This record gives sequence, structure tokens and C-alpha cells, in this order.
Amino acid sequence: MKKRALLEMSVETLDRALAAVRGGADRIELCEDLSVGGVTPNTELMRQARSLIQLPIFAMIRPRGGNFCYSEQEFQRMRQEIALAKATRMDGVVFGVLTSQGRVDVDANAELVNWARPLPVTFHRAFDELQDLEEGLEQVIATGATRILTSGGKPRAEDGSRQIARLIGQASGRIAILPGGGIRPGNLANVARETRATEFHSGLSNLHPDTRATSEEFEQGVRALIEVLQAESQNFQPDSTAAPNGQAIRR
Repeated sequence: MKKRALLEMSVETLDRALAAVRGGADRIELCEDLSVGGVTPNTELMRQARSLIQLPIFAMIRPRGGNFCYSEQEFQRMRQEIALAKATRMDGVVFGVLTSQGRVDVDANAELVNWARPLPVTFHRAFDELQDLEEGLEQVIATGATRILTSGGKPRAEDGSRQIARLIGQASGRIAILPGGGIRPGNLANVARETRATEFHSGLSNLHPDTRATSEEFEQGVRALIEVLQAESQNFQPDSTAAPNGQAIRR
């Protein structure tokens, strides 16, 4: 059987992180307050997750909800949060900074990417706020980021899957494209077939919108996503630019 695509799960609690591991996830995106799209997790959550989880954990670096244009004070806070992520032995970080004109702030992101080294960086769904995704892709590549989390400029990856496929073609292995946004077991197969991506991102927020949903229910949702990816594995072409821990190998 061909290798299936990688599954990254976005979680905001330790219980959900452990449920994602039990369900078979390959990587964890750790954050707080998913109701606003996620913000930086607190230090204790990062420490606890690291002590109990051997999978790669990527920490969200976002000082607040709302737009992605940050003040100098907020930018310095992001640097401090990256340092905390490194100190707590996170395996990667996730952020995105835009200009007041709504374009990729290449200089600011490049500075944060350099500050995060040697950790890989995912440019998050701030990317979907851009007017020109093709131009934005080249700008994110210029920052040195490792991957882009995107729904193809649409609210859900299912609706933006054709655009995601075009971005993957444009990237041509220079950066990984991670489809995410509204992915659930019922639509993952369609997104996988349309995009032919090598990794996918889900928080199951549309499947379990109630934060009181049990960890067991979340675990079952993760298992269902894995089953879809396994079933689609015959259509999956391994990406030679992807390393076993989910990082990208620069050519």
C-alpha cells in the first residue's frame, strides 16, 4: 500500500491533543482560542503537551485574534513567543504577518522565520486574506517559510480545492501547501482527489462545533479522517520534498 497523506490536527487543549494522538494524527498544531482562529498557547500547555506527546508539535504564534497587521509591540511579543516555543521544545511554529494594505509583509515574516530557526515555519491562513494568492505564494517563499496553510482563498478548503491545486503546481516543491479549513471526514476525499496534496489540516470544528464534545468523539473524528486518507492512498503520490517529521526539504 502506498503511503497515505499526513494529517495535522489543530487543538486548543491537552485532552484534545492526546485524543488526536490516539486517533492516529501525524502532527499537532497547538493553540488557544480556536473560536478566533487560534492564538499562542500558554507556556504550561506547551510544556505539558511536550512531556506527553512524541509527535511533532507546531505552536501557533499569534498575539491576538482579529487582523494580521501587528504593532511593533505585538511583533516583539511574537518574537518572545517564538523563543518560548523553542524553549519548550516545540517542533515548529505557525504565524503570518500582513501589511496594512493586506499583502504579505515579507520583511517582518522573514525576520520571524530567521528568529525561529532551526524550527520550520507554517504561514497560516492569513494567506487566505490576500487578494492575489499567486503573488502571495511567491512572497511567502521569499520569507523562507516551510509551508502554507490555506483554504484556497475560500472559507473552506472544499470550495477552494481547485485553487489549492493550482498553488501546489505553482509551488513545484519549493514550499509545502497544506490544505485546511472546514475539512471533515465527509469532504476530505474530495479535497484529496482535487488537490493531490501530501498533507492535510483539520480541527474538526465543523464536525464538533460544541467545545463540550468529548475527547472520545474527537478521537473518533480523527480516526475517520485517517480512514479516508488510507482509502485514498492509491491516489496519493509521496512528496519527495517532505521529510518524515513533516518538515520540508529545500532543493
